[in-house]
Order: sequence, then structure tokens, then C-alpha cells
Amino acid sequence: MANLKINLGSLVFQERDFTLLRGLFESRVMTAGHIAALYFDGKREYTKKRLQKLKAAGFIRERKRQVNEPSVLFLTRKAFVALKLNGDLSEYPSLALTALEKRANVSEKTLRHELEVMDVKAAFHSALTKSEKFTVAHFSTWPQLYEFTAVRSGHGAEILVKPDGFIRLHEKEPDGIYERTFFLEVDRSTEKQDILIDRAACYVDFYRSGGFAVRSGALRSEFDKFPFRVLMVFKNAERRNNTAERLLNNNPPILSQIYLTTFAEVTADPLGPIWIEPKDYRAVIDGTPFDTSRQLPSYAYRRQPEREALVEAKIRKFRLLEN
Repeated sequence: MANLKINLGSLVFQERDFTLLRGLFESRVMTAGHIAALYFDGKREYTKKRLQKLKAAGFIRERKRQVNEPSVLFLTRKAFVALKLNGDLSEYPSLALTALEKRANVSEKTLRHELEVMDVKAAFHSALTKSEKFTVAHFSTWPQLYEFTAVRSGHGAEILVKPDGFIRLHEKEPDGIYERTFFLEVDRSTEKQDILIDRAACYVDFYRSGGFAVRSGALRSEFDKFPFRVLMVFKNAERRNNTAERLLNNNPPILSQIYLTTFAEVTADPLGPIWIEPKDYRAVIDGTPFDTSRQLPSYAYRRQPEREALVEAKIRKFRLLEN
């Protein structure tokens, strides 16, 4: 630990406190539930006591909230200075103190989205702590660290993509450690479907053009040695199915590489049989009245409860780490 020159009061700082504050700096906001899952093995009472000490010492503050809303925590200037002095922020973009406060003062709409991203991250950590084979090597939720530009097929112009998360999981095998890589997209239900499809196509281009291979320190021609999957999380099955249909109607169709699920499923059991690919959706609707492959695409919004019931009853869902 660096020689910390900041008043800690009566608080005896632990290495885990720096890890927690660094995580809060990256994520911008967290609830106590997120912090318990990520840093205290789900021990909520112990988490509560530690957070009370960090609040009292002036390292964490709480956003204003309604009585029935969960406590939302963010980093203070004091914590930011402590992290810089301790050498914990070298891999992040340079940030002034005034910019730090602006990061925490986000709109309610942005806040809800970022808390949902943290819900997904916490669910992954909770599930993987029970695994003897898989561990979380890296799970970042700072979009600027992993943003990239890519071309949407048939459109020409480059698009800037800012992922909600970047995940590296390590798989322990008798002959060594293997890595699985994922990008995370937690859908804002207010976004137009076109934006989601553009983003999905850009991920495909980022892989096939060798952009991710180059980012990983290799040659573009070695792109197939650097596979990744995109995890798209939706508010409900209807939104998921609409996206699967649009991915199939893309030119060229996107059949795999994009994994889709719902928010309820991923936060309940991210490693369970909850994921589908567009080709799985196609296998269910093929030859049914909901098969749009032989029709002119129509992007007018319409509810199809019969389709949702059929898909949910028939579709093959797979486990993330067994596919």
C-alpha cells in the first residue's frame, strides 16, 4: 500500500476498502446490495457496518432518495484523492475533481440503467463464487475503456460503440487456464430497435475485421483466435424476440455471436439455461404464422402474445458456459 497522506480519522483502512472504492469509482454508483455481492461474499450485515464506517470517515456519500428506494452510494472527493495517492487509478482516464462530482450527478434515467448494469454484474459475481471451474478475471463497466468504432454492414460510416460491460472469465482445466470473453449490453427499452441492430452488426464487424484482435495485441488476420460473444439483456421476452427477429432480417443475417436473455432471468441465474441465439428463435418460428423470412420486413410495432407463448414453450435455451 502506498504511503497514504490523507486523514482517515479513526478508520483502519483495509486493502478491500481500496478495492471497493476503486469499484465505486469505475461504476459511478452502487447500492449496498451490489457492494455486498461484489466485495463481501453477500454478507449484508457486515457490508452495512463497513459502509457506515466509510460514510462516517467521509469516503462515501448517499444520493437523495425516496423512503421506499434503495440507498445509492457514490464516491467523495476524499476517496478520489485517496485512490490517486494509493496508485489505484492509473488505468483509468484522467479525471478532475469537478468531473468526478458531475459523474455522480446523473439523471434518473441514466441512474436506473447503470444500476441495472450493476445488478447484472453482481449476479455474475454471486453465481461464479460458487463455481469451482470458472472465475471472474475482469468485469469492467466503464464504457470509455472498451469503446470502439466499427462499420455496420451495408452502411459504410463508422459507428462508435460504448459497451455497458466487458467481461473476461477464466476456465480452469487440467492442462491450464482458458479465457472466455464477452461484451455486455443492457437494453434501454426506450431505445429504437434500429440502434440495437446497428450495435450488434458493429460487434460482428469488430470481430471479423480483426479490430478486437488488434486491440488484444495481435494481427487482424488472426481474428479467429480472439473470439467473443455479446450478451444482450432485455426488459422482457417480447423485446428479446423482436430483436432476434430483426437480427435474422439483417443483411447479412446475424445468427450467432449475439446471446440474448431477459433481465429477470440473468439476475436470477446468469449461468443457467437462459440464453438464446437468433438461430434458436428462427428454429421455433420457422413455418409458423410468425415466420417473417418470406415476407417483406415490417418494423411497425405490434404485440404478438401468441408468438411470445410459442417461443417460450418451444425455444432451446442454453447455459452460457456450456455452449
